[in-house]
Amino acid sequence: MAMEDNPLRSRRGFLGMGVGLLGAAGLAACGGSSPSTPGVQAEVPKELIDAAASLKGSSMGMLSQKLYSEAANAALDSSIKNFADTTGTKIGNSLVQADAGDVVAKIDAEVKGGVARDLAFMTDSRFIAQFHALGDLEDVTDVVQALTAKYGEPTAESKNFCVFDGKWFAIPYHFIGIGSFLRKDWMQDAGISPKDIYTWEELRDLCLAISDPSKRRFGWGMTVNRSGDANGLIEAVINSYGGAIASNDGRKVTFDSPETVQAVTFLGDIYTNPRYTPMLPPGLAAWTDSSNNENWLAGILGYTRNQFSVYADSKTKKNPVYDNTHVFADCIGPATDNPLLLGQSQAFVIFRGAKNAPLAKLLAQYLVSAPALLGVAKEAPGLALPAWEKVWDADPFFTSGDPAFPIMRRITEQSLPLVTKNGLNFPQQASAGQQAAVGAYVLTDMMQQVIQGTAPAQAVQAAHTKMVQIFTQQGLPQ
Repeated sequence: MAMEDNPLRSRRGFLGMGVGLLGAAGLAACGGSSPSTPGVQAEVPKELIDAAASLKGSSMGMLSQKLYSEAANAALDSSIKNFADTTGTKIGNSLVQADAGDVVAKIDAEVKGGVARDLAFMTDSRFIAQFHALGDLEDVTDVVQALTAKYGEPTAESKNFCVFDGKWFAIPYHFIGIGSFLRKDWMQDAGISPKDIYTWEELRDLCLAISDPSKRRFGWGMTVNRSGDANGLIEAVINSYGGAIASNDGRKVTFDSPETVQAVTFLGDIYTNPRYTPMLPPGLAAWTDSSNNENWLAGILGYTRNQFSVYADSKTKKNPVYDNTHVFADCIGPATDNPLLLGQSQAFVIFRGAKNAPLAKLLAQYLVSAPALLGVAKEAPGLALPAWEKVWDADPFFTSGDPAFPIMRRITEQSLPLVTKNGLNFPQQASAGQQAAVGAYVLTDMMQQVIQGTAPAQAVQAAHTKMVQIFTQQGLPQ
């Protein structure tokens, strides 16, 4: 899709990610769906209007991660326009495709060149540490303290990914839904009862059992081609086996371990062993981030792991897949008794040297509120949920709009870190090196080597060497 080839395409719109049934690794999903007319916009709170009085006539720029649902993009745009109209300000909003691979470098160049937007929101576990390490972010502790006083605690994982040396450098915006999805009707046809938790091996075997290429039923709907979804899958499997890119403090590359090799061997076997060929959909090797969304919604996949974009789209468009979807917690591996479900949030950042930081801070405070978030959340159910305790209770939609929402809320409020049997903590300390290594597609390139015949141990070792270089570039010499 051409729109996604340009990572900084300017357009009024927005990119979000969802709430999170997610493992320690991030997931992404992109694609497009048709816009709808946003509903009536909620009022801007009087205290924000009063605070913006001295800023009337001023302008600012905003950068938004692109959301799979165009209707949700339009709803966010509508909220921004409403805030601008109410406060008598001008706000330009541009889209960014987060999985372009060079998004951090491009935005860093804009910040250093003095031409960056004032405000942006980015996925906390994927980008914030990188921007902080580059010195690109303003301290926003004052905004987070103000929001905490009004809305209670933010989601648990954001306290790990948005805070450095006790100061907040990003403002939690909305919680990102990421889930694992199975076709319960296919399972029923195969005489299999759904469960809430599977081992990765159980899931693999289940996907094979429900596959039937003659009926266009392909059980395994995940690629390891360069994409955010593949990054998320690979890292989640490795973490559940007891491997990790880095040590718990995020500073030392620890990737080359027996646990990582075991995980990569397991995953590689799915794509190379003829036994599993019947469960792999046509073209899987070349899939991009929108591919599993499209194929899931077309009804030919038995399992996929994704942001809640696919779930949201099937619900809002009354796709029959929605009623046949079994949402379950992520899988476990040899090192885990429970899924490493952390979730992610979109978080607002104010770039160093922002020309209108006061207005940016006020807009962020409006957009996290229930009235402003509701339009986005309804167009992307489960994909955009509250990141703040009291926002959850501010509208019935958030608490009971879908059976998956209460599960999501529990994830936002769970006690962290989650600990593996061999002492890994998730979330680990936010690491610019880890985020940059994932963003550079070291994991997916490693899996491509395995598929092409490289021994897993050798591929892991080569990936480890690349990660050492990346960590060193990020100011974390090994």
